Amino acid sequence: MKNIDVLVIGRSCLDYIAVVNQFPQENQKIPLEFRLSEAGGQGGTASCCISRLGGKVAYVGKLGDDDEGRFCLKRLKDFGVATDFIEIIETGKTPVAYAFITADGGDRTIIYERNELPRITIDSPLIDLLDDTKVVLLDPEATYLGKSLHERKDDHVKIVYDGERWRAGIEDMMTTADYFVPSSEFLDAEELLLDGLPFNEKLIRLNKRVFGHLIMTHGRDGVYYICDDRLYHVAVPEVNAIDTIGAGDNFHGALALALAKDFDLHQAVKFSVAVASLSCREYGGRKGIPGMTEALAVAQQINQKVVTSV
Repeated sequence: MKNIDVLVIGRSCLDYIAVVNQFPQENQKIPLEFRLSEAGGQGGTASCCISRLGGKVAYVGKLGDDDEGRFCLKRLKDFGVATDFIEIIETGKTPVAYAFITADGGDRTIIYERNELPRITIDSPLIDLLDDTKVVLLDPEATYLGKSLHERKDDHVKIVYDGERWRAGIEDMMTTADYFVPSSEFLDAEELLLDGLPFNEKLIRLNKRVFGHLIMTHGRDGVYYICDDRLYHVAVPEVNAIDTIGAGDNFHGALALALAKDFDLHQAVKFSVAVASLSCREYGGRKGIPGMTEALAVAQQINQKVVTSV
């Protein structure tokens, strides 16, 4: 592998997706509208997004030697993701997730299986791969790798971290990632001691603890980020969203590729919002991912605004 745009490290799983008219309450029975299966996982979906956009991407992860793992591997190959660095674990069990999507708005409820496969380690092939990589995207399951990768990579390699929510090792990522990209749920972590503060103030205080750029996804409310001592907001474009299951993963994948292609931060965020929004047009998180031309056209129509000075 040479001249890789983005190296993605993290989780792959199999998603069982059920579409319902409403999510049931406890002890309630409701009919299923329809169901489908698709490969998922933050790292796996982000890799497919990068490749669909025309980027050269290698995915590092582990899969079980089972039907679920073979399906996940096939879907990565279907999208043109380089799978040379995936390790198949004999007798290993590929994790699955159960996603319930409400048909009228695309909201999703996910019940996921914990990953019991061995942890990814930083070995010589991975270090060699870093030399020909522009951006490394770490998903939440690779949090523990952040500090070690930071110490081993060259300065030209940037780390983008999908922060999602608080977990062990995340403080190292806050001080080492070049782009720290959590969801707004992260602000509710007790460890941050931000309870009771207004949303903007929480962002500003978190930014002081982050080494690199802070970018925060906020669901249908769009994305917030801090640049040049200003807090910016980017709203999502109007899209017929039917499934948001892969929106966050596709945002991170698009952001990593945009940075590898030398977009400035404003362009990169707008582009990523466009990709994430467009990906919600189809069920499963991957089928709706746009091509580069469509994504750029929508991104050009998106405006960011300054919320406040920092």
